[in-house]
Amino acid sequence: MREPSFWWGEAGIASSLLAPLAMVYGAVAGRRIGAPGRRAGVPVVCAGNLTVGGGGKTPTALAVARLLAHAGERPIFLSRGYGGRLAGPLRVDPARHRALDVGDEPLLLARVAPTVVARDRIEGARMAVAGGASVIVMDDGFQNPSLAKDLSLLVVDARRGVGNGRIIPAGPLRAPARGQLARAHALVVIGTSAGAAGVIADARARGLPVLHARLRPDAGLSATLAGGRVLAFAGIADPQKFFATLAEAGIAVGATRSFPDHHRYTPGEALALCDEADHKGLALVTTEKDLVRLTGDDRLAHLAAHAHALAVTLVFENEQAFKSLVLEGIAAARAKSEGSERVHSEKE
Repeated sequence: MREPSFWWGEAGIASSLLAPLAMVYGAVAGRRIGAPGRRAGVPVVCAGNLTVGGGGKTPTALAVARLLAHAGERPIFLSRGYGGRLAGPLRVDPARHRALDVGDEPLLLARVAPTVVARDRIEGARMAVAGGASVIVMDDGFQNPSLAKDLSLLVVDARRGVGNGRIIPAGPLRAPARGQLARAHALVVIGTSAGAAGVIADARARGLPVLHARLRPDAGLSATLAGGRVLAFAGIADPQKFFATLAEAGIAVGATRSFPDHHRYTPGEALALCDEADHKGLALVTTEKDLVRLTGDDRLAHLAAHAHALAVTLVFENEQAFKSLVLEGIAAARAKSEGSERVHSEKE
């Protein structure tokens, strides 16, 4: 599904017509966010987008897991597995599962740490704890109240911000912005544009830490493609963000093709992309998420074999602030849990 263009511009007639529905949706979503969740038994860190798609929650979750692993923790990812057919709970096996089974994001997460996919996040958390997790890292689920979070990082793209500022279906917000900020422990702003200035100001007014970060592309691909041009294609929430990242990496983009978020490519589309690249003398480049969706399907094998994926890593302007926020949040969660256990023991 493609996002309506009016979500990311000024609110117009279409947005205004949908405002009553947005009001109802926002009221329900706002109440859900505030509901108490079940405790997992280990600290839970959640990375969630403020808006629908494209904010950068998955790179943020990956950065959290890498930090935790370096600190001696055993992080296990918990994902809903959007786009996959398996409800779980199950542990992702990249050698066996495809994006059709578990979704594209879990396959990327599983490269960094063990990953559990579960529609029921409580059951997923139980599997993660049984699997030895010392910390659960949620990729998405900020707006879902079923599992209590000890540290919630709300992510927003600096260029797109909150779009027209309205709630689904009138705009891209998943719930009222103020309500979401009230439940967050920090705002992560990805990129250097000024599109998120309003939500940054709101976060600071609430005393929330604001962490600025950027996506750093893999230098190896730039070297591999040096001197040539590429046909860049992407089926993600914000393809323009990907195309801009390629340009910033010094990769000459000769043509672009955009598809809806989590797009499942057809054999005809794969053939068309390969033929266009051959005809124009362009190398094929896509995102890591797109490439995992192409892998494992014999009908798309030719495109998967010839497409380069641009790997990106989230880098924080103030790495120490990010490290302190996460590790101190984990320590505080454990101290609170131990205190509750002592009180419960004394009462008995």
